[in-house]
Amino acid sequence: MRAAEIQTPGEPPVLVERRVPEPAEDETLVEVRAAPVTPLDLLCAGGRSYFGRPRTPYVPGVQGVGLAGDQLVWFPTSAGMAPGDGSMAEVVSVPAASLVELPGGADPVAVAALGLSAVAAYLALTWRGELAPGERVIVLGAGGVVGQAAVQLARTAGAGRVVAGARSAAARERARQAGADAVVALDTDDVTELAARFTEAAEGPAHLVLDPLFGPPAAAAARALGQGGRLVNLGGSAAETCPIDSSTIRGRSLRLLGYTNNELTPGQRAEAVRVVAEQAVAGSLAVAHETAPLAEAASAWRRQADGTATGRIVLVP
Repeated sequence: MRAAEIQTPGEPPVLVERRVPEPAEDETLVEVRAAPVTPLDLLCAGGRSYFGRPRTPYVPGVQGVGLAGDQLVWFPTSAGMAPGDGSMAEVVSVPAASLVELPGGADPVAVAALGLSAVAAYLALTWRGELAPGERVIVLGAGGVVGQAAVQLARTAGAGRVVAGARSAAARERARQAGADAVVALDTDDVTELAARFTEAAEGPAHLVLDPLFGPPAAAAARALGQGGRLVNLGGSAAETCPIDSSTIRGRSLRLLGYTNNELTPGQRAEAVRVVAEQAVAGSLAVAHETAPLAEAASAWRRQADGTATGRIVLVP
């Protein structure tokens, strides 16, 4: 079978021929139909994650969609985080208990593009952020996959108003296409200026901020929260520290909450994947993505890493 293989940490994968894996007693062979190139794949393969330098060579791909027998399934892997291979191959062997059956009519590529990013958006809004119908929500990084999904999921959950924040013009357009009521340009690190933009766009005190950025955007969005507002942080792509001031937190009794998919039980993750897939089938959830054949894994990897892709790249073996 063909597979994309990381041979040197920090370098793009190389297309190789491998033997079809032999499943262990508790594993199942899956014929891969779609394997997304995610930020976690890039981080782990570069040896920059807290999992350490990966053992090479290995097949990357921390998640994928494929056929187990005649059933379409979503599956996770620990590729790059622990010894073993991932989804960027024609066939992969995964623990049977980790497979999530997808609903009829599910598009493998669309579900793969959403994947764990949409799971994070969904659970950060609902489980961690306790979003209630009618509340005003600010979604930062709304041009990314997590942000696009969060805008749509907040709307589906009954949010009264959804404000998106994004840096580039292209990202702001993706946020608009996702259905945001208003879009704020994150083109400055001036917290006071950004806070004024968020406050105006929210048309009233915000109740919940979904934040994959941290840094000045999070500090600014926090100032737009009303009494008892919540900020759920699930990333630090803008900065690892945030200039939020004590008076903002204390004066409004804000709750600052952390979220990570690593905290989820297998049952929580499976249920969230099913919700995401069902909404994708219903036509209420989709993110910008493009496809590439497995043979072009190296160039797809580079474009995802340098930000020149038009959306999440999904490899199609």
